[in-house]
Amino acid sequence: MKASVNLFGLTPDRVVTRIRLLSVEPRIPTLLYSLWFGSLGFCLASLVVFATVAFGERSMYRYFGLSGAYAVWTLLFILGGGGVLSALVIGPGRLIRFYLLFSVAFFFYAASWITAYFTLQRGATGEWVGSFVGSVLMGLVLAVAFGARQALLKMILGLFLANSVGYFLGDLLNNAIGGKPGMLLWGALYGLGLGAGLGYVLYLAQAPVRDRLRSIADLGVRSAD
Repeated sequence: MKASVNLFGLTPDRVVTRIRLLSVEPRIPTLLYSLWFGSLGFCLASLVVFATVAFGERSMYRYFGLSGAYAVWTLLFILGGGGVLSALVIGPGRLIRFYLLFSVAFFFYAASWITAYFTLQRGATGEWVGSFVGSVLMGLVLAVAFGARQALLKMILGLFLANSVGYFLGDLLNNAIGGKPGMLLWGALYGLGLGAGLGYVLYLAQAPVRDRLRSIADLGVRSAD
């Protein structure tokens, strides 16, 4: 497990080491910033994906097939979401590292959701099971990679609640309005919900990093005194 964690280099010791080597002043996002930035940023990424569904779903099925279309949508979420959410990661060298991590985390989330959805006959049961299992797997991957396993239950709960609220509220609006506007509203609400959940999770996951940096700063003050 330790080897897989160090693969991403986002554990507290690795982050602090890079900060010291490069002598940079790290930007540390607050909880409020993480929530609104994650929500709005992932909303934009989600709108791009849902726009391809609203305006080109049939074409995507025709050219890529069912599995290929879902693979493309998953890739679009990873490309857009990973880039946006990397801004909430503390320390230098975060973009590529978080892209790799988010690719793994979102793949497990998407794969479990799609599997549950189609296995359980594309009904609400499959959507709820997919939301729960996907949240568990995504939370687990992020908690392990950031070295924040003590916050795992909070991370899973936050992801599950935020993802479910955004997805199912968007689904209700889509059913009520219909057409392309309904689909885009669904994408916006889903992005706002899951983005807020991811912002919350990234804040929790980096508590050990913040604690380590705070301890170093306190030691520096005492040494100067």
